[in-house]
Amino acid sequence: MTTPSAATPSTASGQVHDPAPAQAGAPGGRRGTLGPVGLVLAGGISVQFGGALAVTLMSRVGALGVVTIRLLVAAVVLMVLCRPRLRGHSRADWGTVIVFGVAMAAMNGLFYQSVARIPLGPAVTLEVLGPLTLSVLASRRAINLVWAALALAGVFLLGGGGFSGLDPVGVAFALGAGAMWAAYIVFSARTGRRFPQADGLALAMAVAALLFLPLGVLESGAKLLNPTTFALGAAVAVLSSVLPYTLELLALRRLPASTFAILMSLEPALAATAGFLVLDQALAATEAAAIALVIVASMGAVRTQVGRGRARKTPGGS
Repeated sequence: MTTPSAATPSTASGQVHDPAPAQAGAPGGRRGTLGPVGLVLAGGISVQFGGALAVTLMSRVGALGVVTIRLLVAAVVLMVLCRPRLRGHSRADWGTVIVFGVAMAAMNGLFYQSVARIPLGPAVTLEVLGPLTLSVLASRRAINLVWAALALAGVFLLGGGGFSGLDPVGVAFALGAGAMWAAYIVFSARTGRRFPQADGLALAMAVAALLFLPLGVLESGAKLLNPTTFALGAAVAVLSSVLPYTLELLALRRLPASTFAILMSLEPALAATAGFLVLDQALAATEAAAIALVIVASMGAVRTQVGRGRARKTPGGS
């Protein structure tokens, strides 16, 4: 997989454009538009199956221990693979990457505190409200409000129409994780524009790992060094951090934040599938209907983005 050698500039509406877009009708034009969508979907599948594996690991080291191993291994892998330059960056560059790292650490910590208290499906369902809210705030097109509303209906249907039977602390953690997820989306896009390849992601992951390390040591101590536990945690790191964050950062160079955020509505559906396959959690009819709603909403968002890209490349298009 190749990545752009330099970040592409953003427009006033928050969209990122290719410096040399393909001509309309060219073979690479459609692939260039749909490619980022494939990256987002692949990242979503990876992170949800990694999350299901992490749930089985919590009995060994606790929620904070799982997050610590996940972030630490991911940071080491990315720093070794990317070998990012530490010099030559502006104060604004470092500020962006540090905030990105803080958002990443908070998002992971809050989410795993949530799934330690409530089931995986409802936790992801509540968490995805953050990106959905971002999609409404960031979008300047009325049609995106329709897709966001449809996805939101599916999210609540997946939650059974209400969350009154859940641990309120777990619900609060999930909503907090959603807010940090929205921040992650914003600062992932900004980091991707300021740093080449995945250098900014590697640096942000290192920041997140350093912030979380003391918390993991306090909760789990020597348990973090158990070979089996560490190996499982490393697998979680690859599935839930290294692969999805890299894919999402690359996708955000080509997709507007509003479209990306609506695509995140697929996460509850992916989580339900991972829960069924890994944790033996069966799907009810209402959950299947909810999955259909969020898929329709995400497909609508993609088609809107594709159509807008074609109009931009066609003479006379806005």
